[in-house]
Amino acid sequence: MILYIAEKPSLGRAIADVLPKPHKKGDGHIIAANGDCVSWCIGHLLEQAEPDAYDPEFKSWKFEHLPIVPDSWKMKAKPKTRSQLTILKGLVKQASQLVNAGDPDREGQLLVDEVIAHFGVKGDKLHQTKRLLISDLNPQAVKRALGQMRSNREFIPLSTSALARSRADWLYGLNMTRAYTIQGRKVGYQGVLSVGRVQTPLLGLVVRRDEEIASFVSKPFFEVLANLSTEHNEHFKAKWQPSEACQAYMDEEGRVLSKGLAQNVVGRITEQPASVVGLESKDKKQNQPLPYNLSSLQIDAAKRFGMSAKEVLDTCQALYEKHKLITYPRSDSRYLPAEQFAMAPSVIKAVLSGASELVIGLEQPDSKIKSKAWNDKKVDAHHAIIPTEKTANLTGLTPRERQIYLQLARQYLAQFYGPYLYHETLVEVEIAGGKFKTKAKQDKSLGWKQLFVRKGDKQEEKGSSVGNSSDDDSDTLQKLPLLKKGQALHSGQGELIEKQTQAPKHFTDATLLGAMTGINRYVTDPEIRKILKDTDGLGTEATRAGIIELLFKRNYLSRSGKSIVATDVGKGLINSLPMSATTPDMTALWESNLDAISRKEAKYINFMAPLVDSLAQLINQAGAQLPTSLQGVKAPKSSFKKRTYGKKSTTTKKSKKRTVKAS
Repeated sequence: MILYIAEKPSLGRAIADVLPKPHKKGDGHIIAANGDCVSWCIGHLLEQAEPDAYDPEFKSWKFEHLPIVPDSWKMKAKPKTRSQLTILKGLVKQASQLVNAGDPDREGQLLVDEVIAHFGVKGDKLHQTKRLLISDLNPQAVKRALGQMRSNREFIPLSTSALARSRADWLYGLNMTRAYTIQGRKVGYQGVLSVGRVQTPLLGLVVRRDEEIASFVSKPFFEVLANLSTEHNEHFKAKWQPSEACQAYMDEEGRVLSKGLAQNVVGRITEQPASVVGLESKDKKQNQPLPYNLSSLQIDAAKRFGMSAKEVLDTCQALYEKHKLITYPRSDSRYLPAEQFAMAPSVIKAVLSGASELVIGLEQPDSKIKSKAWNDKKVDAHHAIIPTEKTANLTGLTPRERQIYLQLARQYLAQFYGPYLYHETLVEVEIAGGKFKTKAKQDKSLGWKQLFVRKGDKQEEKGSSVGNSSDDDSDTLQKLPLLKKGQALHSGQGELIEKQTQAPKHFTDATLLGAMTGINRYVTDPEIRKILKDTDGLGTEATRAGIIELLFKRNYLSRSGKSIVATDVGKGLINSLPMSATTPDMTALWESNLDAISRKEAKYINFMAPLVDSLAQLINQAGAQLPTSLQGVKAPKSSFKKRTYGKKSTTTKKSKKRTVKAS
């Protein structure tokens, strides 16, 4: 008997649907006509044991216990799903062949692997376990996946990475939460202070942004525009480029803060001869935007539709599991396997049959065009989120489901239009020894962009990450006359433009997700920044929405319109913790190392050992200083269940490393 162990019932039913019929439905499993069986987990069936499973003393929260570091880790059945674990135990024992059919990501790999390990599967049975990767729940896609199963052993590094993440989060979160909760009570804070290796640095980003805004003092700065004309009375403008001699009057962003200096420039260039000293004119192109991964979709949906990260994820899950209209949504990849290019005509046909509104009045997509999205080297367990070959009935979708489906479908169709072609001209003008620049852009062929720039479509105005090119600004809107290098011009009345420096904006759902995915920008240690890649982020595609929601649930964050701001509890916590716990440096490096483990470029022990050492230092640091920023701050009434608190402790003993052994 082959036993397929799916991550959840919906995936299990999709697998069973393509196995020989008739089926016999049992408790928590389905048996096919050929005797093969499909069963499932319901998310993680196992969880890390609580500290008192290692030592009953640890039920009480005492500083002298910290840090608690198991020598041998224990897992326990989750109470709500214990019966399904029991069903699986019997089926695993009967099976001659096992198939891991967890979702195609790090956690999906682990949650089935940990069940197999928990049942003590060994020898040939373990060695011969297969891995089934399904990213589309439609029958034809599931059949294809069944014909492409791989050895589960290939995914040991991915599973090890997930295991390291799970244990590291337990060690860090449990010990730091206990340490600061105990210390918080000493200053009168009567609540649990939850500290996590991802949630806390994320909260730190918001707190620091809020503080920066609160302390911001707006200052005026000045720009100078030259009004230029040719001998044929053709007009255009160019902006002054301050020289190095002006540095003393500028801020770190290159803005001129001296009005007198700007006024002097205006006087010097008014009614003066000018000449074109630089002219660069060339054809340029912008390739098709890559299909979405979850984070990029969440960012665009937040900008365009005002949706939270969790709302986007929940909507995607419904489109994937219930409607089977999109592929696996918790993907961090924006690329597609080359073999899927052959399916493009049928996917395009399905999209146009159900959502023809996307191309009304436009050229039809050309399935022969192959964008840069098709790249096997950038696809591992899962690929970009795209529509399936199933035709959508848009009237049967909720408004949010319809919005997300159309957003994904449009992005996919963009792969089958040519690049956006335009002509760009950069002009440099000299007036009275000063440099002035301008540029202009002229469309030649909209290509894929015609999908995004349409009457009544607010895609660009809402700031979609695909609708705008990085060099779109006010300078590109003017039309330039035909110019040539060395051409004489006349500079008329100079213009002084006074502007005010703007405070940074509060985080929104879109910008907070953008910060999590592009965490390099917020890493303070230059050495760590060198190690990190552009793709390294805070959290994973599957966890980011949940982490943001958790901070709201714990009353560390709140919403003010579209803005996300820190509460008094959130501010007090961040200002009580050491900087290393509130900046993304450490956890960004963790994610980089976990990714390296999944690619066989790093070892589990080399990740965990330094972590345990640094944890001991952090606990000592916590014991040496009281969290005075939390004095007078009231804990939220419903932030945590009472049992989480443990027994109140008044111990002041010095922290020492406590290592416990499991039987």
